[in-house]
Amino acid sequence: MKICVLVKEVPDAAVEKRMDPSTGRLDRSGEKNLNPFDTHAIEAAMQIKEGGAVQVDEVVAVTMGPESAQRALHKAVSLGADRSVQLTDDTLAGSDVCASGYALAQVLKKESPDLVLLGQQSDDGECYTMGAVVADHLQMPSLTQVIKIDTVEGKVTCERQAEYGYDTVEVELPAVISVGDAINEPRYPSLKAIMGAKKKQLDKFSAADAGVEADRVGENGSRTKVLGLNPPPPKEKGKIIEDEDTNETVQEIVAWLDERKLI
Repeated sequence: MKICVLVKEVPDAAVEKRMDPSTGRLDRSGEKNLNPFDTHAIEAAMQIKEGGAVQVDEVVAVTMGPESAQRALHKAVSLGADRSVQLTDDTLAGSDVCASGYALAQVLKKESPDLVLLGQQSDDGECYTMGAVVADHLQMPSLTQVIKIDTVEGKVTCERQAEYGYDTVEVELPAVISVGDAINEPRYPSLKAIMGAKKKQLDKFSAADAGVEADRVGENGSRTKVLGLNPPPPKEKGKIIEDEDTNETVQEIVAWLDERKLI
């Protein structure tokens, strides 16, 4: 079995997220890191590989992004992936979810994985649909919000969170599965793994190498467009209640909450 894990470079959690009004895109000039939700997908792949129920020949981390995205791939390899693949090309800049999913699917076709795993969302766009878009282009079954995976030869049985409880679904491989963050607790990479990550195989593809049609990616190939940006309204100044009389203070707080229909 070959498992491909889709990973993404995102702004670090400590960096304030800002939109660039000139491009309508997220400002990615600050510190960046591996999407934390994707670490659960890597851990899920490693647990399948180490579980012994099926033989996993390799785990491959796959990303689409600029040169700096290699750092996210190095992190993925340090967490256990055997090698990595990067799709990088200027024509991909500005791709929306539909265009990005199409481009990633073209790379995955070259890899021919039995199982594609990814995190439930990205920490920047907060989009939950990437797995479904990729699966549609690959013509594979798709599952989302999966919190448990049991593998046997040729199929997987998954438990997924639903609005009304939990579903247990059996899916034949190949398949695309988005895992929820409740599925596991990602491991920490060892110092040896971190040091050796840059030595692991990294294959780079341009859009042309991957068979990506230029008119289906980038801003022109995207199906969505940002028409305007409106920053959130500034927060109102908080009210400070300073009173030594406890009863009077409590009454004032209760009145404030009642006025806003919070109690």
